[in-house]
Amino acid sequence: MTHDPVPTPPAPEDLVLEDPVLETDVLVVGTGPAGASAALFLATYGTRVMVVTKYGRLADSPRAHITNQRTMEALRDMGLEDALLAEATPWDSMGNTTFCTSLAGEELGRIPSWGTDTARRARYELQSPCPMVDAPQTITEPILVQAAQERGATVRFDTEYVDHVQDADGVTTTVRDRLTGATYRVRSRYLVGADGARSRVAEHLDLPYEGPGAVGGSLSIVFEADLSRFVAHRPSVLYWMLQPGAEREGVGLGVLRMIKPWNEWMVMWGYEVAAGPPELTDEFVRELAVNLVGTDDFEMRVKSASPWTVNHHYATTLAKGRVFCVGDAVHRHPPTNGLGSNTSIQDSYNLAWKLAHVVAGTADPALLDSYDAERAPVAKQIVERANQSIADTGRILAALELEDTSDPARLEAQLELRKAPGADGERVRAALREAIAYKQYEFDAHGVEHNHRYASGAVLPDGTPEPEYALDPELYAQPTTWPGARIPHTWVTVDGTRTSTLDLVGQGRFAVVTGIGGEAWVDAARELGTELGLDLTTVAVGPGRPVEDPYGTWADLRETEDSGVLLVRPDLHVAARRASAPATAAEAREWLAHALSAVLGRGPAVAPEGPEEPAEAVLAAV
Repeated sequence: MTHDPVPTPPAPEDLVLEDPVLETDVLVVGTGPAGASAALFLATYGTRVMVVTKYGRLADSPRAHITNQRTMEALRDMGLEDALLAEATPWDSMGNTTFCTSLAGEELGRIPSWGTDTARRARYELQSPCPMVDAPQTITEPILVQAAQERGATVRFDTEYVDHVQDADGVTTTVRDRLTGATYRVRSRYLVGADGARSRVAEHLDLPYEGPGAVGGSLSIVFEADLSRFVAHRPSVLYWMLQPGAEREGVGLGVLRMIKPWNEWMVMWGYEVAAGPPELTDEFVRELAVNLVGTDDFEMRVKSASPWTVNHHYATTLAKGRVFCVGDAVHRHPPTNGLGSNTSIQDSYNLAWKLAHVVAGTADPALLDSYDAERAPVAKQIVERANQSIADTGRILAALELEDTSDPARLEAQLELRKAPGADGERVRAALREAIAYKQYEFDAHGVEHNHRYASGAVLPDGTPEPEYALDPELYAQPTTWPGARIPHTWVTVDGTRTSTLDLVGQGRFAVVTGIGGEAWVDAARELGTELGLDLTTVAVGPGRPVEDPYGTWADLRETEDSGVLLVRPDLHVAARRASAPATAAEAREWLAHALSAVLGRGPAVAPEGPEEPAEAVLAAV
């Protein structure tokens, strides 16, 4: 069987189609973690969504890989947790981040990472029903995109975003078919720019950015080689190498990153971004790999080699009008801390339910303002944290009493000093232990991943001050039901079966969570849901109820009386809270109507002052 060759596409100007030919509710540009997950969430919520990507395929390199619990919770909510677990490297294989002179050389120290330390793991398991996993984009993107398509999303490959124009009713986006050269337009109510660190959507919006921008250069070389004899006894996803030149730009030191245990790897090595990347010849690539492995006694097959830029750049505004940007388009940073794809997916998880409700007519467009208010601070936080982690690697050089590695003889002498008896050796050893332990701010920053407490119009304050952190908020996740925080996880039972509290809520719906004595909240939710066209989940926890708290842990975490109530958003964050029962059924109805009105952008984000305001007036606003 023969195939005709692909014809040379005509000049684009000869193939412009003047009228819109496609319509959708939301157009997403990009199929990376941010775009693929946006399509997945929207399609799952029943929103018409189309995705375009200029590429002819999904990710062909394993870029982002650390997948944290918060992201796994979002995928669990979508019913995809098991699909990812089936293909990802499991949690137990992620944990001994090792610092050494080479894979076969001297080891400087290790730090348990990603919650694999015995004491830290308990905190991780108390925080979430989901594990950490290592899942490169080559695994996650196909799972996300396939599920999005199965749920109704339209995906167009080889389709390049050109520009867009907003008006009062929607967005008209011009795209180009890269196979034929034809351009055409897509009409949508909203546009989501998920087109990466060189986002043209963000550029055309003229979003404001802060940060120095490009701060370094790095090489990524993916190769296959069986290196199990060097690593099987200390499984990890990252091995950091202290060698001459290792600290120049890049990500702090030379890195061998595991892609598949233990026969697929990525080299990361810095270069001076001002001078441009070196020529990636076969000889250069082989020499670099040999240096980091520490021996030439291995065979390798190079799969890809490419330079990239280490960035320090974040948008202070993430949206304008009907156009929203997510992912690397608005937070550009190195892979340290493993926050990139996680934050990108969580951006989309925050935005998608809001778009879905506005498109469905159950929320006012004012709700969409909360995306920028809630996620812009996160964009800044993770960019600053990731770049600080590179700077923190310098503590290892300082512990060895080195300013740099430009003098190999001096480097070797200081490495020998750490093995010497006496005060000098002891000083270096102590400093090195401390410097490596400090890297927990990169490899165990559990609080950075979980302690997001949103403040926006989509959160109704309850008049209580924000709870103080009892422990370091970057290192330790600290659950609370304070409005704006994610609802705490703990194990309860449903009809006797152990179930996470996170599984009681979400799935695209608002939830009303109460306990014994809170029957008025449940009744009000059912009435309001019918009247407003909202699918409200009601959850009553207590003895004799379908949901019981046999361990007593939900009672410890809920921060309300049995009869109090939590209104939980579709993204699992607490939208509103009241500590105790209402005096009357009418008061319950009034309070809940107020809360829904505020969160859906149809009323002020303040609690009702008293029962004198009739619920009907609140409902009229909704």
